[in-house]
Amino acid sequence: MIAIRHEVAAIEAGEIAYEHSPLHHAPHPAETLLSGEWSRSYSREQAAYPMAGQRTNKFWPAVGRVDNAFGDRNLVCTCPSVEEFAEAD
Repeated sequence: MIAIRHEVAAIEAGEIAYEHSPLHHAPHPAETLLSGEWSRSYSREQAAYPMAGQRTNKFWPAVGRVDNAFGDRNLVCTCPSVEEFAEAD
């Protein structure tokens, strides 16, 4: 949370526009960080490790955002229904 607050402070101070900030593009999956091109205004290192202690215990998200905030909050489950699991027993 402290690292996020520092990113917000940089936006508030006008050091970086929100549209070009790590907050706007988070999360950063490994595939994005390791791709050949990097057109962001911040470094890959800042995207991968926003906090100093993350190098040894980093969670890598499988994907970036899913349909921005709507998809992130309204995921659709494609697994079988609970009834189908009950019938299998």
